[in-house]
Amino acid sequence: MQIQGIVGQPSAQSIGPGNTPTIRSGQLGDVIVSELHGRFYETAYRGNMYFIGHGAPLALTSNTATTSNTTTPILGIWNPPTSTVNAVILQLALQNGINTGTSPVSPGIFTWAVSTGQTALTAGVLPYNAKTFLQQGSQVKVFSGTQALTGLTGSIAAVEAADIPVAVPSGYSVGTLTNTAVLPTTVGGVQNFDGGLIVTPGNLLVLINTTSTSTVSVFGRLLWEEVPI
Repeated sequence: MQIQGIVGQPSAQSIGPGNTPTIRSGQLGDVIVSELHGRFYETAYRGNMYFIGHGAPLALTSNTATTSNTTTPILGIWNPPTSTVNAVILQLALQNGINTGTSPVSPGIFTWAVSTGQTALTAGVLPYNAKTFLQQGSQVKVFSGTQALTGLTGSIAAVEAADIPVAVPSGYSVGTLTNTAVLPTTVGGVQNFDGGLIVTPGNLLVLINTTSTSTVSVFGRLLWEEVPI
């Protein structure tokens, strides 16, 4: 049996419950679809979406730019080896800005770092469920700038830059800012993964910066779906 569609607008403007609509097709045989809800609606409604963010602007420190068990990631997620889900990363949103008028120093590049086979991380907090707003139901632990990677075996490895601009250009520092137009004071961005990055059980994914600074603060959110394996 060959499934066929119809080119053009269907004759019925409203198709009632229980009826079978005709598939719409373009003139090249492509299927035409439209979204009924937002792209994350069903996942959130089913209770499988979680997020973690900063409750207040977080000043970066030397420990947000390291790769050891004392690192305090800007944002991060660890999926324990006993977990029965994959943490499917959907989106990162991050604002960052200069928090001083004197000699701001660049945070370098915002970078994703990973480690595999981690079994004994003891810090981390519980994320929020995107439907209930409760810190329950998740199988992962998360990091939001103040929790160290205590129990980390080995070190994390930077793998790629995040798609987030920095408020102070990389490698650039200035003295007292007499003209606030010299540098942007706050910038931000969003990196959409849409399921293109998966944290499987035992693995760790964190966001760090590459240059030690305390003159830049960040404010962000990490969003993911937990999918049963």
